[in-house]
Amino acid sequence: EGPESFPPLRNEAAVCVLQGRMKGIQGHCNSCYMDAALFSLFSCTSVLDSMLFMPFPLCDRNVQGILRDEIVNPLRRTGFVRASSVMHLREQLTDKGQCSSFTNAEKDPEEFLNLIMQQILGIEPLLKLQTGGQKEQECYCYQIFMDKQEDLVVPDVQQLVERSFLSSDLKLVEIPSCFIIQMPRFGKEYKMFSKIIPSLELDITDLLLDSPRECCLCGDVATLECS
Repeated sequence: EGPESFPPLRNEAAVCVLQGRMKGIQGHCNSCYMDAALFSLFSCTSVLDSMLFMPFPLCDRNVQGILRDEIVNPLRRTGFVRASSVMHLREQLTDKGQCSSFTNAEKDPEEFLNLIMQQILGIEPLLKLQTGGQKEQECYCYQIFMDKQEDLVVPDVQQLVERSFLSSDLKLVEIPSCFIIQMPRFGKEYKMFSKIIPSLELDITDLLLDSPRECCLCGDVATLECS
């Protein structure tokens, strides 16, 4: 008999299970970066459920079991995960990783994702990016970098991704199976935006390398792209 699995929460079920007091992942000892990442990756989507079940080449089955049985399944079943379960995962990451402070310090979510996806589970990178026609680079998530823009007061994710790709001269080499995006932030002192509206769908047509697009003047297939 294989490990137990619970499907991600959708629509009314998500509201019913996740809304209210004592819901979500309990924070403790600077765990917010990991709590938010885990909630985003698993509560309402199954796109990364392979992380919970697949026997990857480098896969650490102990870490995989903690992630599945102590965090994701309780979150989907009852809408609540105890801080002790996340601490159990953090202790394992500290043992497996090169860094001794996963149990007490605040980290960048990208550091956590790289460790668990690459070094512990051995998953292939999710994104292939190209900068200004140079060689491809592979990664697991994309962090939005951009200068302060006065015309964006309450932006949505679509606007931020497009402007970030434009300012960095980036293109997606192919359509990603999963596009993990980290919002812009600057620690406790300064927030670039007080609010960001989630885009429920993301149009990546203009972000793809060599994808046929429509000319904005005549409607035929475009032959030139103006930034």
